Amino acid sequence: MRLMIGHRSLVMPMVMPLVVGLSLIMGLLSGPSGCTSDPTQGYAAMSVFPTNFSTVFVPIFENETYFRNMEYDLTDALVKEIEARTPYRMASESRADTMLSGKIVKVELDQLSKSQQTGLSEESVLQVTIDFEWKDLRTGRAMIVRRNFAGFGLFVPSQPTGEPIELGRFSAVQQLARDIVNELQADW
Repeated sequence: MRLMIGHRSLVMPMVMPLVVGLSLIMGLLSGPSGCTSDPTQGYAAMSVFPTNFSTVFVPIFENETYFRNMEYDLTDALVKEIEARTPYRMASESRADTMLSGKIVKVELDQLSKSQQTGLSEESVLQVTIDFEWKDLRTGRAMIVRRNFAGFGLFVPSQPTGEPIELGRFSAVQQLARDIVNELQADW
């Protein structure tokens, strides 16, 4: 872009629009002037997770059901979800600030619909119910305790899809991991 002043031309660098655009974006991200990170004021630029600790230990969940190895799947999904969505790092029990532990207390398989021709299940849901606790290891105080916390996994075992029960199990475990991490968010 050239700007003519008298008989001289000045070359305006193409960087100028980029600088102006970045300045506008930074202004929008910083929020209105005088804005604090007080969530009661409708705007918060802080983490949604408590910031007074940085590490968490997740032991393998206990399993009181006949559905074997589900405790490993749930613990693995939970660790991955914590690492992906929170500011917390995984640590051993001796080095962690907090511990997230729990147990699988019930797994139920329910038929949602069945074929009128064959009487076989068309849609099924696997419900996994757990109890869990998030504890501050420095003080011994339980920060979150949830009982009968459930996750659901829908699958279609009938033909032509013929989805296995493992798909419902996977879906329920993934939902539980997401929902548990959502529960770790700070109370506003």
